[in-house]
Amino acid sequence: MTATDRDGRPTTVQQYIDEVPAWRDGTPATAGAMTSMQKRIWLLASAGKFFEGMIVFMVGVALPLITAEFDLTSAQAGLTTAAPLLGIMIGASALGGLSDRWGRRQMFLAEMALFTVFLVGVTVSPGYGSLVVCLIGMGLALGCDYPTAHTMISETMPTSVRGRGVLAAFGFQAVGALAGTLVGVLILGNRDELSDWRWMFAVVVIPSLLVMIGRVFIVQSPHWLLHIGRVDEAEAELQRLLAREPVYPATVTLDRSDPATGAPSRSGVGMLLRAPWRRSTILASVPWFLQDLGTYGIGIFTPTVIAATVGTATANESTVTAVVDADLQGTEGAVMIDAFLLIGIVLAVILVDRFGRIRLQVFGFLGCAVGLLIAALSTVMTGTLQIVLVFAGFMLFNLMTNLGPNSMTYLLAGEVFPTHLRGTGAGMAASVAKVGAVLTAFLFPILLEEWGTAVIVLILAGTSMLGALITWRFRVETTGISLEQVDRMHDLSPPAGSPSLPLTSNRS
Repeated sequence: MTATDRDGRPTTVQQYIDEVPAWRDGTPATAGAMTSMQKRIWLLASAGKFFEGMIVFMVGVALPLITAEFDLTSAQAGLTTAAPLLGIMIGASALGGLSDRWGRRQMFLAEMALFTVFLVGVTVSPGYGSLVVCLIGMGLALGCDYPTAHTMISETMPTSVRGRGVLAAFGFQAVGALAGTLVGVLILGNRDELSDWRWMFAVVVIPSLLVMIGRVFIVQSPHWLLHIGRVDEAEAELQRLLAREPVYPATVTLDRSDPATGAPSRSGVGMLLRAPWRRSTILASVPWFLQDLGTYGIGIFTPTVIAATVGTATANESTVTAVVDADLQGTEGAVMIDAFLLIGIVLAVILVDRFGRIRLQVFGFLGCAVGLLIAALSTVMTGTLQIVLVFAGFMLFNLMTNLGPNSMTYLLAGEVFPTHLRGTGAGMAASVAKVGAVLTAFLFPILLEEWGTAVIVLILAGTSMLGALITWRFRVETTGISLEQVDRMHDLSPPAGSPSLPLTSNRS
């Protein structure tokens, strides 16, 4: 933290956010540390991750019905599942980076409006082409949400709970994934039409409208306002952010002598590839890319893999009832497996500040590899042992992915870049990651048919082990480091080739 003034009063945005009211004897009143505005921002950001998990994973549930209704080839089916991920890949950098230029709140609201419009388009799509376009459009909005939701939380949260807050919000991706499969089970179990997939998406429209309205009334990021020199507005928004009963602090007065306040900063993707940010860019992007190969490959197609491995439906049956029954069987199995995503993220929230981001990411990658190896082994077994191994492997994979790389890559991407590059850097990392997701989503149905389950799962186990190696090689630990410390470390501009952040945590 930067120094306070002579009276010990806070002088920077983060000092005000980190300060909590105290009783007369000096005991911190920690129960009042989070204001209603901070909680509201967290909930609205969590909703974005919920929608992402629900929509992306629900595409996998709906795919058999969409394929049957539009008579899709395996390549077209792959494009359908890849479409929202392609949109996320483009939107994360093309739209997410705009939050550095136009402001966090503006993009936070715009992305949800865009999501709602294309969501309605999906539910009424008259043909395959319009469906793909609308899925890509939804992806654009969800891609923007990756950096924007993270920065909205991290730039309004106390340093002491930033990691847990971001991860808890990210955990709603797993809640959404589980909700998506549950919606699929409910609709498939009570209806018997190929058009049932439209109802799966339609149930999300009203909630997305409510979230969009809620985002209208939140504050702008004081960190961003201060950085671009709008100090009066930063003080006003910080006062709104910290509004409590009784009022604390009574007034907000920021240090206007900081040379970084309002100072022009070079930005853009090119800066991310130069020292001192190159190491941060590699850490934020490459392991996330490798992680998404497995997360989306296994996650989206879990119902398909289960149905293919342990399904009982007759292969030659192509009636509507047979298609729906096979989809329902795989989806019911996926619900139990996806529940382990929730267990993993809960453990991540509990352990992130105790063990650090890097250790959990490495440990999680290795655990994912073990789970996939177990799942691969199931393909050479038969009977009850095959069922036990495939479920055990996927359960372990889901547990370890959310304990480690799926959550930590998201967290690190929003922490290792300075304020003027945070949206751009996190957006670029998410875009690189979604290249892996798109490749997997598009190729998985094709390769599953050509190579079989065992080969694909073994390849993904190898990418998980590679992710652990790269994470450790380019490790940058941000546990316990405030965003203002990150800004100052980058301002120091260390020599080329040296890390922009310490390799060990400076816990406060």
